[in-house]
Amino acid sequence: METITELSYIAPATPKDWTPSKHKPVASVSAPHSRKLFPIGEAYLRHARRTLNQWTFDQEEAYYGDEQRRLEAEGSGNGLDPTDDLGVGDEPEGPELKLLDPKEWKKQDHYAVLGLSRFRYKATPDQIKIAHRKKVLKHHPDKKAGSGDSNDDSFFKCIQKAMETLTNPERRRQFDSIDPYYEDLQSDDPSSATPFLKQPPEHFFKVFGPIFEREAHFSKTPEAEVPLLGAIDATKAEVEAFYDFWYNFDSWRTFEYLDKEINEGSDNRDDKRYTEKKNKSERARRKKEDNARLRGLVDIALQADPRIKRIKQEEKEERERKKNKGKVVNGAAPIDKAKQEAEEKKRKEEEAKKAEAEKVAKADAKKAKAAAANAAKKARRAARTAEGS
Repeated sequence: METITELSYIAPATPKDWTPSKHKPVASVSAPHSRKLFPIGEAYLRHARRTLNQWTFDQEEAYYGDEQRRLEAEGSGNGLDPTDDLGVGDEPEGPELKLLDPKEWKKQDHYAVLGLSRFRYKATPDQIKIAHRKKVLKHHPDKKAGSGDSNDDSFFKCIQKAMETLTNPERRRQFDSIDPYYEDLQSDDPSSATPFLKQPPEHFFKVFGPIFEREAHFSKTPEAEVPLLGAIDATKAEVEAFYDFWYNFDSWRTFEYLDKEINEGSDNRDDKRYTEKKNKSERARRKKEDNARLRGLVDIALQADPRIKRIKQEEKEERERKKNKGKVVNGAAPIDKAKQEAEEKKRKEEEAKKAEAEKVAKADAKKAKAAAANAAKKARRAARTAEGS
């Protein structure tokens, strides 16, 4: 229950130097007059929101309070600071974004819609949430009420669809598989090794290095373990490991995102089966084409790689070194080849004669041993005969 407390208060005395002439009372209040309200600024936006929603000032303040609490809850729920935007969502918005049709959401670049073009597949869930929040605060239909931009509601729907796609891991992976940004880059991929054979080795690494870094993202092997192009001084083992990996590249890219949608409300099972069969066939075709495209890139890289030529030259020099080893002794001139061959032939003949002599000696020894055995046998037989008589 409220209580009223009365306090005694004595006003302080006026200063000694105070005079009425220094503090003149207000003679009159100026008459009210109208001011023109320009359709800009936060004040106008609030006025437009109140007019559009038929809100009182109290209702508007309640809306702002609820919105602020929601944003703070989002931030505290995922460890984010609502005031920290992590540098996302502030990319310039070209006119083409405002012309997007939300009904054709599969054709839109979801990363560009949320202002994440420079992050793309590397954008974290926190960055996606922050970018979405900033876009909503900027493009919500209520925020733009009275601005005269009739397409704001459409773009807001595109923002919501982008958020829905990129926060769903499966849908995001499907979109990343056909990311239009990388599709455009693939159109600039080399189609032949010939130009690189006429350029300095550095040009090869400048062109192919980013290509394999881009493709590494689609590997089922963890991206940190994927062998990249390397440098000009890479060893033979490193170069062979690189091409072995990329010739057996296992990609996770899928193409379900491009599936033809089954007509909503259709109960015809045959139509559904046909559409599903067609989608499956198209996915397999695109997958096969993508594998062939990547293998073609690896073929071109192998043909243009300056390290392959260097390794072959080093192997040739090693073979020559082994072949010529021993031909030069203490800086003397190389031994005459014909003389060397004659000596080698003579040595082989001597070894053959020696082997033949050993063979004959063994045969003679064997015969002598057999003869001695026969003689001993005859002697024993004669002795037995003499004893019997």
